[in-house]
Amino acid sequence: NKIERDKQTIRFIVRLYCKHHLHEVEPSEDYQQLIDYSCQRLNHCPFGEQKPACKRCKVHCYKPDMRRRMREVMRWTGPRMLFYSPRATLRHLIQSLKKSPKR
Repeated sequence: NKIERDKQTIRFIVRLYCKHHLHEVEPSEDYQQLIDYSCQRLNHCPFGEQKPACKRCKVHCYKPDMRRRMREVMRWTGPRMLFYSPRATLRHLIQSLKKSPKR
């Protein structure tokens, strides 16, 4: 389902960031916490399967610090995703065009 795909994408982009940008074999404890936190937020998303891309959502459910960290990861990983996972990139672009549904 869509939530599980989003979780897989989050795990992928954080691991990609850690491996290629931070030169770590595995995500450190801080980045593993970011993965866990993001997956937890997806589990509790009020929009469920109809959720838009988080940046287009009217409800920001991330704590400010976690949101800042995820943005940092996505800014670095975003341009590179086309090479590492074209499908996930296309899915995200389509999802980004959708408006946030009403609660």
